[in-house]
Amino acid sequence: MACAPTARNHLAAFSWARLCMLTARRRSSGRIIHRLFTLRRCFALLATFVAVSFLLSAFPEAPKRLLGIRAGPLYLLLRLKMRRLPQHNLSLPFPEGKTGRYVRFRVESNFIGWNNCLNERLMNAHLAYATNRAYTFSDYWWPTEHYPFKPWPEGGVHTPSPSLLGGPVVGGSWGSTPPADLDAPYPHPPRAILWEWFDVVCPPETRRNFTTGDVKPTTPGGADASGLATFQHWRKLLLDAPERCVEISAGPSGGTWPQIFGLELFGGQRVLDLWDEFSRSPVSTTLRPSPLVHRAVEANLASGVLSGKKKTRFWGTAETDDPFPRMLAFHLRRGDYIQHCQNLLDYGAGYYGWAQLPFLPDVVNQRLEKATEREARMAMCLPDVAGMVRRIEEVSRDWQSAEKTRKLEIIYLLTNESGPFLGQVVEALGRAGRPVVVTTRNLHLTNEQFEVSMAVDMEIAKRAAVFVGNGWSSFTSNVIHQRLVAGHEPASIRHT
Repeated sequence: MACAPTARNHLAAFSWARLCMLTARRRSSGRIIHRLFTLRRCFALLATFVAVSFLLSAFPEAPKRLLGIRAGPLYLLLRLKMRRLPQHNLSLPFPEGKTGRYVRFRVESNFIGWNNCLNERLMNAHLAYATNRAYTFSDYWWPTEHYPFKPWPEGGVHTPSPSLLGGPVVGGSWGSTPPADLDAPYPHPPRAILWEWFDVVCPPETRRNFTTGDVKPTTPGGADASGLATFQHWRKLLLDAPERCVEISAGPSGGTWPQIFGLELFGGQRVLDLWDEFSRSPVSTTLRPSPLVHRAVEANLASGVLSGKKKTRFWGTAETDDPFPRMLAFHLRRGDYIQHCQNLLDYGAGYYGWAQLPFLPDVVNQRLEKATEREARMAMCLPDVAGMVRRIEEVSRDWQSAEKTRKLEIIYLLTNESGPFLGQVVEALGRAGRPVVVTTRNLHLTNEQFEVSMAVDMEIAKRAAVFVGNGWSSFTSNVIHQRLVAGHEPASIRHT
């Protein structure tokens, strides 16, 4: 009988060793030498297995491959936990349970970039909070070109939102946050629920449906209504509706943009008057990384990856510290942006979302407006190697001159680039006196963490001393939101 480990954990190793010894004992008592040899072989294999297990647990895992193909994660345990959220209980008192108030946004975007979806979902969750209704959260459905695992599964791919972010927006507790800031009439706002639970707690006969195609024309200001006017109009509708359960759908006349807070709002300046209220909302102040993302960042901190240090063979780094006060995070967007920047400039697009906030340094200095030539704007949207190095040096000098703090010794490149261009950037920064350059590609991630690596990058960018973002990007917009809510000074946020 061959002895082999059946699982990668120490309990399994112990059981396997015990099985080996029992097997050896069953050998003929007249073959003592063979039995000893069997035991020695088992313990030798056990020692090897324990050593390998130790190394695998000590070093972050790279995405696993099955028959040479990376396999996307299933999130079985997370999905079970989502179904078992404590608010999924019909017996709970108002404003939850069978007498609670709920809203489900059928118009929420999918099949576009995650950060475009995140902008909208956070604002929808804020609207639900402000109207004392439980927000209904759902999975994120990927566009084919963005999903990191190939081949593309038939039927599409969807990732549970709690793997991407944490907090009340994905069913977490509101804590002790008082709702008085937003004039909410109830002292304890209901917790967000899973999409499928809405069908349980809100049978079809209990629902009222609002269609954005019908409501949008009645908004004061119409298609040009400000973000705040749009929000207030919908808030009144949802507060005044006596029905427990409300669904918002596009309807037959939903138009090109059926969402309430969609791309057409965040793509212009109409969104900006929502900032004061939205940034103070508990949806913003209680937003946090998902446990999966948090573990990824902490593992790469502990292993020295984010400090640009090498992990020692067995005992971790020789020195551990916090690299974030010395880090400049730079959003290097490539891939689809090689063509997308051309399209944006053809369209005449300005900065996106919260990258337009009027108190940010490069908005105050009118950096974009001063770039009157198309080539100058293209150099901001899609900088070349020399332009990146130059911009990093400019921002570093400004920061050190103004803050008189430690030098920004670590450059972290948040990027979707994986070709030779990234290596050229790293080499150029090294020649410019920047020996510690870390990129998204250096991170050690499990399969699940690899799938949500854009959220891992966002958490790193949020915590860095300085962030240089691409003003046309929804990713940058969300980083700016989270940095400002976390207490970073506007001076620490710059544009490419």
